[in-house]
Amino acid sequence: MKNVLVTGGTGFIGSNLAAVLVEQGFNVRILRRRNSNLCNVSALPVEHRIGDVRDVESLRNAMRGCDTVFHTAAMVSFWKPARQLQYEINIGGTHNVVDACLQENVERLVHTSSIAAIGHETDGKLADESTMFNWQQADNGYKNSKYLAEGEIVKGIAQGLDAVMVNPGVVIGPGDIHFNGGKLIRSVKKHQALFYIKGGMNVVFSADVAAGHISAALNGRKGDRYILGGENVTHKQAFQITAEVVGGIVPRIRMPIFILKLAGKFFDIAGTILDKEPFVTSELFSGAGLYNWYSSEKAQRELGYTITPFRDAVEKTYNWYCDKHLL
Repeated sequence: MKNVLVTGGTGFIGSNLAAVLVEQGFNVRILRRRNSNLCNVSALPVEHRIGDVRDVESLRNAMRGCDTVFHTAAMVSFWKPARQLQYEINIGGTHNVVDACLQENVERLVHTSSIAAIGHETDGKLADESTMFNWQQADNGYKNSKYLAEGEIVKGIAQGLDAVMVNPGVVIGPGDIHFNGGKLIRSVKKHQALFYIKGGMNVVFSADVAAGHISAALNGRKGDRYILGGENVTHKQAFQITAEVVGGIVPRIRMPIFILKLAGKFFDIAGTILDKEPFVTSELFSGAGLYNWYSSEKAQRELGYTITPFRDAVEKTYNWYCDKHLL
């Protein structure tokens, strides 16, 4: 691996990955849209190529001369009116990346999937790479799109493409300017977290995810998927530890799941009326009440993957937000 392309190179995961690749001495090129926010990559010595994963020719031009492609570009949305565009980017875009990699004879593709593409367990066990996708009844566009995008990778492998897939958990860390995973930290710091719910999540530090991508490119087995997770914590634990780090308050009341889901439907309606994606939706709450916990044992065993403790990840992320005056 010498010359690499990162699609979605200005995004949260992509920019963190690009920075580590540069640090390790690789020649790095990023694919970005003309109007992409460059704050996470402005200081990085990377080559910029303008394009879009929906445009195969722009992908081919960006890949030309690269031996490795990291496909991190994706649309994160939990709003039904955005679903068509999300499918075009996440599924159709992945199809195009596979097609371009085959045409440009790319030696290895690392596809950034998600634990959203993996099923959940209901018997207290940790889900792993073999857990079948079972979110169909949730009608969650993001989860469906990431699962179907993996299908495009599998099709490419059948055509001779050397590809591996990585499945990060809920990612927090520097560069999360849109407060995706970071909304946990913001809500606690700003005293907006008034309730907690039953269940739990898997939270991973961005630096671990970047390192896992690179190790997957170098050591991953063709056709395999690797969960890049962090600590499994209950929602109550997540709030408690975050409050201890950032100085916020800990919610004391557990909200019943049915009330949460009613609130999601209310915001769905409000978003439709205002023609703007609300900050919470029924899709976002589709997994509420479940213990969405995952095992990273396979990545630890085969890729040498390591996990930053949740408390340390929160502290490093919070310090970055403070340094950037975002909190």
